Amino acid sequence: MTTTGTGTRERLLDAAQRLYAERGLDAVSLREINQAAGARNATAVQYHFTDRAGIVAAILARHLPEVDARRHALLDAYEAAPGPADDPDVRALAGALVRPLAARLADRGGREFLEIWAAVLSRPRPLIPATALTDPAQADPADSIARWRALAEPLLSADAIRLHRRFTAILTAATELARRARSGPHADDRLFTSYLIDVVTAVLAAPVSAETSRLAAERDAARGKPG
Repeated sequence: MTTTGTGTRERLLDAAQRLYAERGLDAVSLREINQAAGARNATAVQYHFTDRAGIVAAILARHLPEVDARRHALLDAYEAAPGPADDPDVRALAGALVRPLAARLADRGGREFLEIWAAVLSRPRPLIPATALTDPAQADPADSIARWRALAEPLLSADAIRLHRRFTAILTAATELARRARSGPHADDRLFTSYLIDVVTAVLAAPVSAETSRLAAERDAARGKPG
């Protein structure tokens, strides 16, 4: 790709990231992204990214490698920490989910990413191909979320797993971080981050009630799933 092509691609990503964060994934057309980026070719987005899913995936690819690297470092520390195997540090695991994303609150581009990330996770139908978030069987083994999910699984009961407790924790973190990003920038995000880790810890540690367990079993029986 030429230097000019690279420059156009980055301008398109900058424009799409800003517009998607401001207005949402469904309220921005490819034509508007072209215009906001000052692209002379009316089909520049299609040329570089094919479609909306392609440009969203490219935006995430700008930010997720740093998030993954930070999370892997925290998960390394979690696995290396001394202590009995039957008494895991749930808050440390919650922190490994939250802190790498919370670090993105410090700059405008990071805050835009957090809003887009939450919007992607909140969609009823995936906008981009299945990942560790929605289908662990299709996850890249190097994906930090896949590793986080694997480490969280032993902390959860069978009911919590079948009710997608890990995804609930992931979505809770993403939604609250997006809300914080929209209201930013803030002088200090430490209290917010610590409290969000507390909340995610509670999500992971909360027992499944007898009522919820019964209703889940009834649902699965109606669907013909084994109990």
